[in-house]
Amino acid sequence: MIFTDTHTHLYSSQFQDDRTEMIQRAIDAGVSRFFIPAIDSTYTQKMYDLEALFPDNIFLMMGLHPCYVKENYLEELAKVEAEFAVRTFYAVGEIGVDLFWDKTFLKQQQHAFQHQIQLAKKNKIGINIHCRDAFEETFEVLESEKASDLFGIFHCFTGDFVQAEKAISLGLKLGIGGVSTFKNGKIDQFLDKIDLKHIVLETDAPYLAPNPYRGKRNESSYTVLVAQKLADIYKLPIEEIARITTQNSKDIFGI
Repeated sequence: MIFTDTHTHLYSSQFQDDRTEMIQRAIDAGVSRFFIPAIDSTYTQKMYDLEALFPDNIFLMMGLHPCYVKENYLEELAKVEAEFAVRTFYAVGEIGVDLFWDKTFLKQQQHAFQHQIQLAKKNKIGINIHCRDAFEETFEVLESEKASDLFGIFHCFTGDFVQAEKAISLGLKLGIGGVSTFKNGKIDQFLDKIDLKHIVLETDAPYLAPNPYRGKRNESSYTVLVAQKLADIYKLPIEEIARITTQNSKDIFGI
């Protein structure tokens, strides 16, 4: 039984004291595929070091996180493109729009988002979307780029059923993590209306730990807890959740 964590920040400083043990703990639990999103250029070497540590399990994305779109964002986008010029990545991410903290750079975020969608299309790979307090602004860009070669994952999906259907219609799978286990998470109320072929598992570690670890550090081994929640929602064996969601991740990432 193979579980896939499609979004985990294993390079986080929160893992500096036990990173190797934490990753091995996940592998021992059956989580053997880890997809690592980028943030900005200051994290690139940490990602490469992580890949070297577990080359058979770690798969890297490359991109500029919307919260790191600042005055120098064009310079950061150039660095993203420079990395694509020298090696392979499995998606462009995480990219998108985040208006939770600051709306100052909305236009720049949308420009960076669109630019990176086009970079994904150029490289014939998917995208990994970050959206926080910005569904309308995110969908505005996605609609402008809607095409048969647009596909990927709507990471940490926390929208409603209508927004879920819209994301799926645009070629996106829904990244489901710890929020699905929260009493006020709401997405568990309609997930059973969505075909499992549109779902992938994720943790977003070290953030958004599922119950019973809510509020504590998240880690990739907790992917199994998310899978168990989906098994309960879909009334399927956890082995079937693992099989289908891992296949879905293969369809997106190509590996």
